[in-house]
Amino acid sequence: MSKRDYYEVLGVERTCTEVELKAAFRKLAMQYHPDRNPGDNDCEHKFKEINEAYDVLKDGDKRAAYDRFGHAAFEQGGMGGGPGFGADFGTTFADIFEGIFGMGGAQQRGRSGGRERGSDLRYNMEITIEEAYEGKTAQVRIPTSVTCESCSGSGAKPGTKPKTCATCGGMGKVRHAQGFFTLERTCPTCQGRGQVIEDPCKACGGAGRVMRERTLSVNIPAGVEDGTRIRLAGEGEAGVRGGPPGDLYIFLSLAPHEFFQRDGADLHCRVPISMVTAALGGDFEVPAIEGGKAKVKVPAGTQTGRRFRLTGKGMPVLRSKQMGDMYVQVVVETPQNLSKKQRDLLAEFHKLSSEENQPESAGFFSRVREFLDGLGNRGAQPEQ
Repeated sequence: MSKRDYYEVLGVERTCTEVELKAAFRKLAMQYHPDRNPGDNDCEHKFKEINEAYDVLKDGDKRAAYDRFGHAAFEQGGMGGGPGFGADFGTTFADIFEGIFGMGGAQQRGRSGGRERGSDLRYNMEITIEEAYEGKTAQVRIPTSVTCESCSGSGAKPGTKPKTCATCGGMGKVRHAQGFFTLERTCPTCQGRGQVIEDPCKACGGAGRVMRERTLSVNIPAGVEDGTRIRLAGEGEAGVRGGPPGDLYIFLSLAPHEFFQRDGADLHCRVPISMVTAALGGDFEVPAIEGGKAKVKVPAGTQTGRRFRLTGKGMPVLRSKQMGDMYVQVVVETPQNLSKKQRDLLAEFHKLSSEENQPESAGFFSRVREFLDGLGNRGAQPEQ
């Protein structure tokens, strides 16, 4: 029976991204996991098929080889090449230069005894400005792979152990003579792990890890900003066959606030005030980020756009005792829906007004008249 296309197995397009690939794998792995379908041989087969497809496509070199040669890329002597050109063709020439110039192979360092480090995970969390001000401890639930309890991460059926690969003798590499060169490539039998599992664990399908939803406690310090990244070492995906786990990265974003806009450690707030308060002076209260109130005094003759600084009323600086400031910008509101009496009073006020009461508008229109007069004089014809 021929193998199904790996992309078809995972239900993704060939142009899918790593994120889309991982999301599809997690969804299917949870759906067909043997723990959720006890005694269902069909689900167990599909679970192994899903793991095999993802194991190939998640690796950039393997995926490139599979895209070009299909399943033949991972068979002995595959890819249509001569002797020595089987699986991992893309790394063969890198291995040649490693042998000549003594450069260490990254894959050799990363697959000691068949153990591979787990992938890092990213979790996006939105918090409020108040939570960023005070700091908090948050509980997050993350679906991720954990070490299989049945086989303790070995991938082998309980009571058995992985055996040394007979093809490579546990080295994870095989060598082939090619003219004057000895070519070294990844062992096609054990895929570079140096070990093979003859009787895989039924709970994890030989992967050494299973999907679980975990609840973690995350400490968010006071003063964090939008885009802050928190690293939880060792809380990522479990390693393959007992390998070390990856890390979990929490990316924070701040939710929009009803009153405040944040700029670093400073807070900004726009407050509308009446024309009377702006003209005669007065005061008003604004909410403070710590939960109280702050009073702002407005001097007589205040104009739209004027800012008032409230020292120390902003956000805390991360891992510091310093505090930012709060800036309150006032906007003078023009009265609307006036009664007849209010209109009469404003009309009377207008009659009593002079340029001294509105120096900015008086000065502006004075300059406008001078400008227009200058245009008229330039257009006049001289007398003969």
